[in-house]
Amino acid sequence: MQNELLFEIGTEEIPAGFLSKAVGDMEGIISKMLAEKNIAFEGVRCLATPRRLVLYIRHVAPKQADQTVEKLGPAKKAAFDENGSPTKAATGFAKSQGLDVSQLEVISTEKGEYLGARKTLAGQPTADLLPDLLKNFMLSIPFRKSMRWAAYDLRFARPVHWLLALYGGTTIPLTIEDIQSSNTSRGHRFMAPAAFEVSSFEEYLAKCRERFVIVDPSERKQMILEQAQASADDAGGRLFYSEELLDTVTYIVEYPVIVRGTFDADYLNIPKEVLTTTMISHQKYFPVVGSDEQLLPFFIAVSNTQPRDLSVVAKGNERVLAARLSDARFFFEEDKKVPLEERVESLKKVVFHTLLGTSHKKVMRFRKLAAKIVQKAKPKLKKDVDRAALLAKADLESLMVGEFSELQGIMGREYALLAGENPDVARAIYDHYLPVAAGGELPQTDVGAIVGLADKIDTIVGFFGVGLPPSGTADPYALRRQALGVINILLDKRYPLNLHFLIDESLSLLKDVLKKPAEDVKKDVLDFFRGRLQNQLIGQGYAYDTVEAVLASDIGDLVSVLEKIAALQAFRQNPEFEPISIAFKRVDNILKGYEGGRPDVNLLTAEAEIRLFSAFETIGERVEKGIAEKNFPAALNNLAALRPPVDAFFDTVMVMDKDEQIRANRLSLLAEISTLFHKIADFSKIVTAG
Repeated sequence: MQNELLFEIGTEEIPAGFLSKAVGDMEGIISKMLAEKNIAFEGVRCLATPRRLVLYIRHVAPKQADQTVEKLGPAKKAAFDENGSPTKAATGFAKSQGLDVSQLEVISTEKGEYLGARKTLAGQPTADLLPDLLKNFMLSIPFRKSMRWAAYDLRFARPVHWLLALYGGTTIPLTIEDIQSSNTSRGHRFMAPAAFEVSSFEEYLAKCRERFVIVDPSERKQMILEQAQASADDAGGRLFYSEELLDTVTYIVEYPVIVRGTFDADYLNIPKEVLTTTMISHQKYFPVVGSDEQLLPFFIAVSNTQPRDLSVVAKGNERVLAARLSDARFFFEEDKKVPLEERVESLKKVVFHTLLGTSHKKVMRFRKLAAKIVQKAKPKLKKDVDRAALLAKADLESLMVGEFSELQGIMGREYALLAGENPDVARAIYDHYLPVAAGGELPQTDVGAIVGLADKIDTIVGFFGVGLPPSGTADPYALRRQALGVINILLDKRYPLNLHFLIDESLSLLKDVLKKPAEDVKKDVLDFFRGRLQNQLIGQGYAYDTVEAVLASDIGDLVSVLEKIAALQAFRQNPEFEPISIAFKRVDNILKGYEGGRPDVNLLTAEAEIRLFSAFETIGERVEKGIAEKNFPAALNNLAALRPPVDAFFDTVMVMDKDEQIRANRLSLLAEISTLFHKIADFSKIVTAG
């Protein structure tokens, strides 16, 4: 307790979606601030409930570390005259530093010797620094949205009502607007609202618990999960939940109380996804499923208060859910009256984007693109792909998706099955949206994968084409996610498709809306895919320069790109890797600005260049064969055999011969070798010791 820091920001209820990120941000912010102030610390914990953000640090040093500050003055030769006496420059500098000339030192730098002063600045007491530091910390916590209230200039996620600030058990004097810090906190808003005093973090946690506040979100989460699972078991089923739902309910309560309710079993005739979406997205309830994964007519809610009678709370939740499910059933029954195909025409009234036309135009575009893709990837599926592309967005005009946007694709699948469509077509309507999140489930069917590729490519190329690419952290059209979707589908399905082909075909369909030349759009889109793929592969553990070297050559065939990267990563263990990389760099460096040409064997005169040409012709064929067969390890091993003749060439041959023809011929030979290397990777990107 002697050096512990406790800081609580008491607020009105902060939205659950703000809190998880805030907790993570807080730790980084305070750690950086203390480090910048040279204050040692250890044991940072950041906690949160809807009504409070809490910072706790087990140990914060009582004072800043002393600092040695070095200040350079005049050059040594200007600081002393020929007799060794200090000049005005030296005495003036010493005076400005509060020192005598004799206390100055000669400091050696890259630019020569200078007169300098070294001073030790004593660290200030931490208690004196904390008021400003904590204020800045609080105002640095980022939120998606913040607000002002009353007459304050202060902006925060929600109005702030109290500040608890303790260091070593003593209140830190802190005022923000007219809110003054103290040693008091408050309990649960309804069950124990009175203020209470604390003197340590341990006492704070205990007194909060007594007043129905579980401050630690990980503890609340565990309580909710265990109690909700027990309640589901008691109902004869098990809890159906996602981490996202569990995190949300964790941050909407301070004291979780589990309530189980029921609903009319007749609603189970509605598609499962409709029921779970209604319960999860709109009510934040946990569904209950049986051993067969089918829904049971129960739900589990998490309440923020301990009622006298849980059955009363359960009945209230049941009434709310019943109204929601009644609406959902009405939408479902009404939607079934209109065949899915008839809804396609209605998409002409739905604007996809003002610069890219209606949703109907988009469907017609990616339908044509899907036809091109299926012809190359899976020609036998042409009919199913065309049908799935036509119906892919039809459910956007349904009542159900209008009410529950999360069900797009899901309802299309259900309505297609009810209309008697081919099950593969129906599944593709759902699959074509996948993945819906980074690292999410990929399309299971080829029909869905092909339609999804067409849709995603059309979206990416379309928005780049009208000048609306992602910028910074802003990506309003989720183009980064869609690009990763394209990458992972192509890698998963291993289709014989090339990004150049996909982008070119899409550009031809979008030619009437492009705001800049197609070749510029294509370059931007390829660079965009290169960046997405680079980040993903580095995140998977591939060396940065290995990835960069392969992607610098080409990213058209993504399957080959991945295989090249894996082969090059493995080849790095070969003793020849470093020497061959250095040899290639020598080739590329001397070729800068040279446009190339075919070497003339009759102009080869030096023994080393004749041997190099001969080795290149023999080894080049083997490398080309390895590349054609996608046997990249073999291609790399063959490339390594070029290293000795390349080294011998550079050691004994004057490339830049005074004879223009000979010089050009030697450069042409090196250009041929460079082109061969580039078919696998740009080795100049590889970091080497040489």
